[in-house]
Amino acid sequence: MNKTVVETLFVNHFVNGILDPGKEMLGPVKDGGPIIANTAPGCWGPMMTPSIIGGHEVTKPVYVEGAEPGDAIAIRIESITVTSHATASGNDKMIEDRADGDGYVAAKCPECGTKNPETVIKGIGMEAIRCANCGADATPFVFTHGYTIFFSEKGDVGLTLPREAAETIAKDGRAYMKTPEASVQNPVVTFAPHDLVGTMARMRPFLGQLGTTPSRPTPDSHNAGDFGSFLVGAPHDYAVTEEELETHRTDGHLDVNRVRAGAVLICPVKVPGGGIYLGDMHAMQGDGEIAGHTTDVSGLAHLQVSVLKGVNIKGPILLPNIEDLPYTAKPFSAEEKQSARQLADTWEVAKIEESYPVSFIGSGPNLNDATDNGLKRAADFFGVTVPEIMNRATITGAIEIGRHPGVVTVTFLAPERYLRKKDLFELVKNQYGQQ
Repeated sequence: MNKTVVETLFVNHFVNGILDPGKEMLGPVKDGGPIIANTAPGCWGPMMTPSIIGGHEVTKPVYVEGAEPGDAIAIRIESITVTSHATASGNDKMIEDRADGDGYVAAKCPECGTKNPETVIKGIGMEAIRCANCGADATPFVFTHGYTIFFSEKGDVGLTLPREAAETIAKDGRAYMKTPEASVQNPVVTFAPHDLVGTMARMRPFLGQLGTTPSRPTPDSHNAGDFGSFLVGAPHDYAVTEEELETHRTDGHLDVNRVRAGAVLICPVKVPGGGIYLGDMHAMQGDGEIAGHTTDVSGLAHLQVSVLKGVNIKGPILLPNIEDLPYTAKPFSAEEKQSARQLADTWEVAKIEESYPVSFIGSGPNLNDATDNGLKRAADFFGVTVPEIMNRATITGAIEIGRHPGVVTVTFLAPERYLRKKDLFELVKNQYGQQ
């Protein structure tokens, strides 16, 4: 890439759902520089917009100065701000005759057969998304149980709305959702769902999509081991083998609610420049995203990116905020360290490990496979055995669900000597302070 390197990059362009390493990236942005992005809502809007092929509408990838395959990029999330006034979400059902096996990727019109058809909105409700070619009801997904939620001006809570309010919002969806101008998705509030009324929910926004570009064209919502498994042997152009999925994916579709302001996400680089992309901002979500979807919103994200030369990782490593760490993985207090020193003196333990929290992302077709994947990634990275990581995660950490069916975080206290050997010590120490 021969373009001029910029100090700060503002991003407000989106892909059509496919992360393609062969397409031109934005930037390059300076190593150590900020990226500020106006993101579009994730799951539901793109899911009911069949012309978006990959299931989400993430930002166009950014080339980071100096990043090469075999490196990693540390992304510090400086801030996340929800700009949507309202959104809608809920549990989904795919309409089988409106897709060739996968409604996220291979949508089609059930009447004229157009693949990934352009659509128009006619009215409101779950029959409002119409094929621009023949006028047929063309949304590949509908709600089995859904809600419309409006957010407070303070950004602390949301409240689910009754039918009349949901229908008012549905009639002016893009305005209420503050959908970015370059976004082409149909606003999910068009469906006006109202099965939950008067339910209050706390807001704590995070990025469901944040990562680097895979090394082969990949639907953005399938860039992880669970949704990615839908591509194995699929009847469409983005089919892969299990080996290809493992080789090329970067697990940017995390839905880990700890990927929020203050956290650092370390991502593998598999293509020149890395190709940082983001989106699928959520206003709130409990562990697991058990309904399959949560509150997708537009928003502003401020990131700071730094290249870690030669830090070769298979998948993302998360450094959460201290308050988001499992109890057993939090840094030790001075009192706890004094107790440990007394034990060491009593039992003649020559040296107590200095250790810091790390959280490896694992993904797979189900939670057991995702856990195995995360454990192996951690063991391979530090050059130790899986049983050692299992023991450390058991007594100094935890396995936590990011997304059901198959994204987890394997968190534990890693010895300082391990982190120094892999050139991560200064980054981790800076995140958690001097102990």
